Amino acid sequence: MTDTSTGPEATYGGRDPDALARRAGARANPDRDQHFLVDDRVLDRIPTYLPDDADTSHVLEIGGGAGALTDRLLAVVARGSGNDDLESGVLSVIERDGAFADFLREEFAGAVDAGLLDVVEGDALDIELPPFTACVANLPYGVSSEIAFRLLPEKRPLVLMFQAEFADRMVASAGESAYGRLSVSAQHYADVEIAERVPKEAFDPQPAVESAVVRCTPRDPEYTVGDEAFFLRFVKALFTQRRKTVRNAIRNTSHISGLDEPEAVVDAADEDLLRQRPGNLEPKSFAALAELARECGSPTEA
Repeated sequence: MTDTSTGPEATYGGRDPDALARRAGARANPDRDQHFLVDDRVLDRIPTYLPDDADTSHVLEIGGGAGALTDRLLAVVARGSGNDDLESGVLSVIERDGAFADFLREEFAGAVDAGLLDVVEGDALDIELPPFTACVANLPYGVSSEIAFRLLPEKRPLVLMFQAEFADRMVASAGESAYGRLSVSAQHYADVEIAERVPKEAFDPQPAVESAVVRCTPRDPEYTVGDEAFFLRFVKALFTQRRKTVRNAIRNTSHISGLDEPEAVVDAADEDLLRQRPGNLEPKSFAALAELARECGSPTEA
């Protein structure tokens, strides 16, 4: 049964995910990176991982599918923005599959008419993202990294579903085997933590891997960088040589970092730092080294 309510009496948050999928008339297609989350308990918990003080006046969901998570998020925005309990918020859902986008508009017609829901048909990697105050999404895993790094620089609270291995790399600390470019880059923008691990059985069709819900709470880093794009490029370069010393990684990756004078950076850097390997450097050490590289290495524009 579709939603035809248009006022505050509209009820959201209790739709059965299997029934939604049946009404949508099509199964998720794993060849298109579609895996519907169908476990009610997980669906109910996901919105609760937003920080208590999160502004929910304009929530963004990417990959609405048959609308099980959309339904739970509509319950959040219908309760109010978080800043003013008298006013409801807005949920924007980006869905690239035209059939599912049409279904969401029909299933939640009352929410659309009431201004609670805006369904945007398109690819989240290509279209301009609508303004948002928080994002909650079960991301398509094949493009989760690209989407995450569109979202993180916006400095908004994020609750995102990833492959568990990807999530483990996001939250890893220096010295851990999973620590790498992804760890430094994600933690540059936010405090990143795994809120919940999700088994394959929670999805239909089941993916080949376990999943995890990651909460990203935006904050400024404890260091400063003069050129964020160069910092991220420099981190990427050094981690391509993670088994080498920092000294050799700087020398060997100038084609990635864009350093015209990598040897000048080596000459200026602290010897103790140069003897380490990239996987043992804290983000603040990468930042300090990147600033030194900008000063001494004559980096070219990307």
